[in-house]
Amino acid sequence: MDEVGRGCLAGPVVACAVILKEGFSHERLIDSKKLTEKRRESMARLIMENSAAYAYGSVCSGLIDQVNILRATKQAMHKALSRLAIPFDRVIIDAVKLRNIDVPMEHPFKAEDSHPCVAAASILAKVYRDRLMKRMHIHYPEYGWYSNKGYGAKIHMEAIAKYGPTPLHRMSFLK
Repeated sequence: MDEVGRGCLAGPVVACAVILKEGFSHERLIDSKKLTEKRRESMARLIMENSAAYAYGSVCSGLIDQVNILRATKQAMHKALSRLAIPFDRVIIDAVKLRNIDVPMEHPFKAEDSHPCVAAASILAKVYRDRLMKRMHIHYPEYGWYSNKGYGAKIHMEAIAKYGPTPLHRMSFLK
């Protein structure tokens, strides 16, 4: 399992849990941040085709502001795990330790570099969240979310200064 969007100024944090089919591997099954957007989209299709199961969990900006980003991330991860359609016998998470997990859990730093299932989760989570932020761009085009996906890019920061925050902004991140 992995998450995306922890450092964004707007939008949800999204987690994805993936169970890959036995024997599936691919040389481009790496951390989503190391792939171009086009390559991530292509890999996402391949991962979906070669997964026994995958599921997403997300937490909105309002709840992130209420509970903090780490707790929101953990909530998103618990949601993703609870939505997996098949049972699992262990959990590998990139650098986040969860409580109340009934199976063995590993949480190594940079897990996506050594565990293909975590890299797959990273890719699926990133593609899912990017698509969501592109849809939100339609409602708030001045913030440039089509290209910056809610991160603190110059155009995004300038739009916040000019227009103020939207309901999708994390107010606790803008202080």
